[in-house]
Amino acid sequence: MKRLGQGACAAALVVLAMAGCRKDDTQAPAVATDGAPAAAAPADAAPTAVELHDVIETNARYVLGIGYPPAANKYPGLAQALSDYAEHAKAELLKAVDELGNDKPTAPYELSLAFDMAVDTPRVVAVSAEGSSYTGGAHGQPLEARFVWLPEKAQLLTAQSLLDSPKGWQAVSDYTSDKLLEQATVRAQGEEMTPEEQQAQVRNLSKMIDEGTAPEAANFAQFQPVMDAAGRIAALRFVFPPYQVGPYSDGTQTVDVPAAVLLPYVAADYRELFAHP
Repeated sequence: MKRLGQGACAAALVVLAMAGCRKDDTQAPAVATDGAPAAAAPADAAPTAVELHDVIETNARYVLGIGYPPAANKYPGLAQALSDYAEHAKAELLKAVDELGNDKPTAPYELSLAFDMAVDTPRVVAVSAEGSSYTGGAHGQPLEARFVWLPEKAQLLTAQSLLDSPKGWQAVSDYTSDKLLEQATVRAQGEEMTPEEQQAQVRNLSKMIDEGTAPEAANFAQFQPVMDAAGRIAALRFVFPPYQVGPYSDGTQTVDVPAAVLLPYVAADYRELFAHP
């Protein structure tokens, strides 16, 4: 994602502002700053009340736009998590602005962040966060995050709590690395280069893929459910931001891991949420 020009950024901010007015009854399947969403709060903990509102700020030094789905306000704990993420991104931008001192940037710094409802069912809710933060350089820093909220448990579903054994993350690692390598091979074949150059490119990408999909929960922190017609999780879509499993030019990449692959390792508290073969 290249940095927006001032005119394009203004248009993008208008879109963000309008995003909060969209209907939120769709169920389309859909790092961030520095890490996964905060750890799940206990069900009996009362989250701090927060009301999400779209934010637009513009001045000579920075342009800021944040858009929220109104439906997220139904879930106070989820709303708090979204607010915390956005406030962190905003704080990072303002810190960079402050570090300019009396200098004026050649182009305004920019934060563009849109939260959207990806899933909204009685048992599973998911919100995607996508955008970028520009504080100088050739392009902005991509922002990618996913938040999965379980209304019945009043908690976030995190990667750390999802699978209950190292074997589970090994299975996810094997599956996602194979799919990402397939995608990399297809991309290489579509480019104008010799077979030898294609093979070299895939070899280089395979190293990034192996590192970015090592069997650790932190590498799979960003995910969202893909629901079936019965309202159960048919797959989890793992999201890999730019640089994790490929160069910036490859953008965000995703892999859907079927429930059948995950179920043998899903923690007992969450197995009922998944579609069974």
